[in-house]
Amino acid sequence: MRRAIILSMFTVSAIALTTPAFAQDTLGDPQATEPPARDIVITGSRVPGRTVADSPVPIDVIGGDQLTNSGSTETNKVIRDLVPSFNFPQPSLTDGTDSVRPATLRGLAPDQALVLVNGKRRHTAALINLNGSVGRGSSSVDLNEIPPIAIDRVEVLRDGASSQYGSDAIAGVINIQLSKKVGVSGSVTFGKYDTTMSGVNDVLGVQTTGGVPTVLIPGSNAQADVLALNYGKERERHDGDTLTLAARVGLPVGDGGYLVLSGQFRDRDPTNRSGADPRRQYFTVGDPRELTFDRFSHGYGDGKTVDYNVFLNAGVDIGPNLELYTFGSYGIRDGIGAGFYRRSNDARNRDWAASTTTFVPYYADGFLPKIYSQIEDVAGAVGIKGDVGGFNADLSVVYGSNQLDYQTIDSFNVSLGGLLSPRRFDSGGIAFGQTTANLDLTKKFDVGGLSSFGIAFGAEYRNENFKIRPGSVSSYVGGPFVVNGAAPGAQVFPGFKPENAVDRSRDSFAGYVEVDADISKMFTIQAAGRYEHFSDFGDTVNGKVAARFEPIKGIAVRGSVSTGFRAPSLAQQFFSTTSTNNVGGTLIDIVTVPSTSAIGTALGGKQLKAEKALNLAGGIALNPISGLSITADYYNIRIKDRVLLTENLTGTAVVNLLTAAGITGVTSARFFVNGADTRTQGVDIVASYRVPDFGAGKFTLTAGYNYNQTKIIKRASLPSLPGLVLFGRQESYRITDGQPRTKLNLAADWDLGIVGATVRTNRYGTVWVVNTGTLAQPLGSVAGDLKLTPKWVTDVELRVHPIKEVTLTIGADNVFDTYPDRLPTGGATGAPGFTPNSYFIPYSQFSPFGFNGRYLYGRVAFNF
Repeated sequence: MRRAIILSMFTVSAIALTTPAFAQDTLGDPQATEPPARDIVITGSRVPGRTVADSPVPIDVIGGDQLTNSGSTETNKVIRDLVPSFNFPQPSLTDGTDSVRPATLRGLAPDQALVLVNGKRRHTAALINLNGSVGRGSSSVDLNEIPPIAIDRVEVLRDGASSQYGSDAIAGVINIQLSKKVGVSGSVTFGKYDTTMSGVNDVLGVQTTGGVPTVLIPGSNAQADVLALNYGKERERHDGDTLTLAARVGLPVGDGGYLVLSGQFRDRDPTNRSGADPRRQYFTVGDPRELTFDRFSHGYGDGKTVDYNVFLNAGVDIGPNLELYTFGSYGIRDGIGAGFYRRSNDARNRDWAASTTTFVPYYADGFLPKIYSQIEDVAGAVGIKGDVGGFNADLSVVYGSNQLDYQTIDSFNVSLGGLLSPRRFDSGGIAFGQTTANLDLTKKFDVGGLSSFGIAFGAEYRNENFKIRPGSVSSYVGGPFVVNGAAPGAQVFPGFKPENAVDRSRDSFAGYVEVDADISKMFTIQAAGRYEHFSDFGDTVNGKVAARFEPIKGIAVRGSVSTGFRAPSLAQQFFSTTSTNNVGGTLIDIVTVPSTSAIGTALGGKQLKAEKALNLAGGIALNPISGLSITADYYNIRIKDRVLLTENLTGTAVVNLLTAAGITGVTSARFFVNGADTRTQGVDIVASYRVPDFGAGKFTLTAGYNYNQTKIIKRASLPSLPGLVLFGRQESYRITDGQPRTKLNLAADWDLGIVGATVRTNRYGTVWVVNTGTLAQPLGSVAGDLKLTPKWVTDVELRVHPIKEVTLTIGADNVFDTYPDRLPTGGATGAPGFTPNSYFIPYSQFSPFGFNGRYLYGRVAFNF
């Protein structure tokens, strides 16, 4: 029903805006093409008229051509390759995060960067990342819902901007400007991975002794044995086939109006970068199937996804000084991500209904449970802007929602037994909705002695809603065989229980004012302030001052000081789920609860406070010769009261507190707290050069470098649990060293009439993967710590224009087939600190460029 309403709204808007189109006699592009330094940017100042060149804060502008000159059709990947401080790891085996992967700016959390579309706040995804990936405990905007063909340009503000735009704008702002171009364009792109897995070998068979598999590493019992395998050459893979169909139609509407419809379909097959699993698979020693079992049984890589995305962007003059505009989107993504393979001899594959005395497997050869994620994303905006009483006024309402429904497939509820358990489960779902209303007013004044003076002020109302829907009973229930020690719930992803269901909302009201002035042709100053009230945690006031001074033409210094904030999300305040683990024959509920729930309160949890930030920045901008631009900016971001998810809090003190509060049956819990203060500092250097024409075509060279360091400078504690570590060594180093310390982007674009090419290379700096231990133990001092060494990843693309309107493209991303360092294999005779899992999980999910290898592609594009 909701899909029909949204699609009908788009259709009615399109018809209304297209009605006067027949009065337009000639086609025209309403957007002029200018060099990026002279582009009027929307981001960074509420007062219009600033360009990249004269902005007092650093802004990157990525044009639409740059977004489409890539083998990837995922917006997150494209921005990662173009903006040095933007990171997009691609984790696997992380439940819903496999389908909605978060991105980060300046090494901060995914929810500490604000995303705008056409200058309006974009809603976040419903998913909250919980399973150990970068961005654990956060929700982010799903940029991959916005196809590159719908985008005119992306503006990345690399500076704190909460005083201008509100919550989340601590690391910066990503503003996506939708295309207004008239004409018809489209593309068909097909690609696949053609790669040789570094350090992972094919299997020729199982070594035997007297006809019985040879044990390489004895386990605690026969079922835990690691067998000796015969290996061949390094494993080749040809998978991940991806077909992308994209189209955009832009029509003129009246005199200066526009109607643009864009759409993209993407069908991506899964990739598998698992290694061979040498563990014993079958319960009976000597089972002949042990010799013929396909050891590449796990699914580690990109999951299967199918995406449909449609965007509308339209505007029409409704008077001499007013424009009615609307834009919106509708997207569907179906994704399937794998869990860990359950071996035939695994207790999680035991069919208790067949026998309570003898081990009988439910799936004869084991099973690979999967999470089927169904995502529906909707957004719509309508507004009116123009001259009202001498002010540029903009009144708008924006709605956005993201709904994620889970099914657990090819699975088994062990506690129900084989007679009662289904293999497919409805595991429930989560949803987030956001409605934002804005009134923005700006005006420039003639002030004596000033080159220019502008003021902007406005107000904002926002309503947010978060829901959890419980799954079917079979997805979470503990069946009759719980008494035998069987784990309840669907394997890999037990469903949400009725007690997890929630439907919570909040409101916020804000007002802001901004002044932007050119004191002289050399000196610019900008000041902004914002007051905001949230119904759940109260008030916040933030301010910003930025300035730019150009004493010599082509040489300018700039800097800013600002405060910022991020309101704790509704998901962080109200998300809850329960999983039950069988520990030593005892079933233990591990619960994630709101900090203000009965369990959270009993353990010392409180109402979450807003994160508060202090941003200091300073830099230099150089334009020493025609066509050359160089900027270097230092930043220092101190964040107080970061919202973090605790460890699983366990132990006698935890149980005693819960018992004293009348809570029984729970021995372990985790919840969100204002857990730490951090300081992030670094340097961004960006350069571009348009080589003077020397008869060999147009050359553009670009370079970007980011150095980023985060430190934890204060940790919170719970007075009710003194001495208990709220978040330990792994989570601490995930914050400080789980993303590259340095990143370097180099690119060259060449265009010579009918041919063109792009060569781009990225160097990703050191990332650490750490094991458990104490906070006092430094990096590399614990067995199981691994340093992922710096790697270069190079992309190449060649384009040919047989006619002006058609482009044929071939290319290779990661042309040299670079992989992250392989995880050492563990066990009794293996690398200390590593487990046998490293045999079949060969690469870390913290690799900043993924672990899929070389990707080859071809594309046919047209533009009329």
